[in-house]
Amino acid sequence: MSETSLNSRVAFVAAPLLVLAYGVIRILDGLDGSRGPGLAWTTGHLAFVAAMLLFVSTFVQMRRMAGRTTLSTVSATAGILGIAALITQFTIDMVVGFMSPDHAHMGELFERIQSVPGVLILVYTGVPLLFYVGQLAIVVQLAAQGRVKAWTPLLVLLDLVLPLVDKDLIPIGALCLLASFAPLAGQVSRTARPVSV
Repeated sequence: MSETSLNSRVAFVAAPLLVLAYGVIRILDGLDGSRGPGLAWTTGHLAFVAAMLLFVSTFVQMRRMAGRTTLSTVSATAGILGIAALITQFTIDMVVGFMSPDHAHMGELFERIQSVPGVLILVYTGVPLLFYVGQLAIVVQLAAQGRVKAWTPLLVLLDLVLPLVDKDLIPIGALCLLASFAPLAGQVSRTARPVSV
């Protein structure tokens, strides 16, 4: 197995596991009634950023599996744009955590940052959604091609919907994503070849 293939396989498993870690750390951070600043806030955010970096690889691989079609290219590109926005968002969150002596001060800083024209939609409410939309779209394409089981998009959809119901459900959503991505990791090893983006 090539190093590229191994790294791609790892990404399909490690990315959901890192999201799971973020979700669990987030719950633990909130046990005292507030989240951040502190070690748990920073550690959780670092886990999520690491997951996003690995998701770039999963998008590239899923686009290849889908045949590098126009639709898969659009889906992967949208997903990666969403990743860039989410990494920006979580980086801002960490910087705010480092700059704040307490949770109340964090809230004040977030208000100031999010009041800058364009920041809210580009970094918090709009563009980040492209990650989730792109991911679901490309998995649906793979299911339509018979490359993944028909139920796989349902697991991905659960991963997207559960945090909207309650963010404490992020770990369960991450487990759903892990179950849907594990077969894709196997496909990488069977069909690996040099990737051209």
